[in-house]
Amino acid sequence: MNTEKVTARRLTAAEVSELGLQDGIFVSAGTDGLPLDCYAPAFLTEPGKNFEGGSFAVRTIFGEEAYVLPDNAEESGIWIADKAGEEIEVLQSAGVLLNLALFVPAGNKDSLESLYSAARDAFGAGIVQRWSEETVAVPDVKVDLYEEPARGRKSANSQNRDRRALDIYPTRVRFLEPSDGWKFIVEPHKEIVDETPTI
Repeated sequence: MNTEKVTARRLTAAEVSELGLQDGIFVSAGTDGLPLDCYAPAFLTEPGKNFEGGSFAVRTIFGEEAYVLPDNAEESGIWIADKAGEEIEVLQSAGVLLNLALFVPAGNKDSLESLYSAARDAFGAGIVQRWSEETVAVPDVKVDLYEEPARGRKSANSQNRDRRALDIYPTRVRFLEPSDGWKFIVEPHKEIVDETPTI
């Protein structure tokens, strides 16, 4: 666990109510069932002035949400960087968790092990871990992916289509999200043939 020493001071509820969404704060890094004796960088989920008593909702840079009562002596409270304060331990945010979906043509156990070994060699044996693995045989075909308005009139023409991606594999569609108000249309891939007359 990588931590760094930060000089900070604890805020009162009145001081927290003056903070905005851009103000960096520190809150307890502990999560449900995993108590940690250090802090995590965080931000308020809405401006402090919007809270009328009670707890303040915060979100850490690791995506954890929590409710904090700054004036409660039994809680770790909310802290802000201050050179005149005291030293606290803060988790570093140097790591990134990647959820990968890999398509391996003619994939078998040996090719998957080769990928895993290459990743461990590149990043370190203690860094790369397989938390869950789903191996699914997929057809080696391609599709065209379009976006259309979710509530558009059905018509024969496709002028309102927006070509989102070309030549993508069907399994990748599961990991994409359409734009707000739009939906995906998946069609078998058609090669673009240029029929422009040439001389």
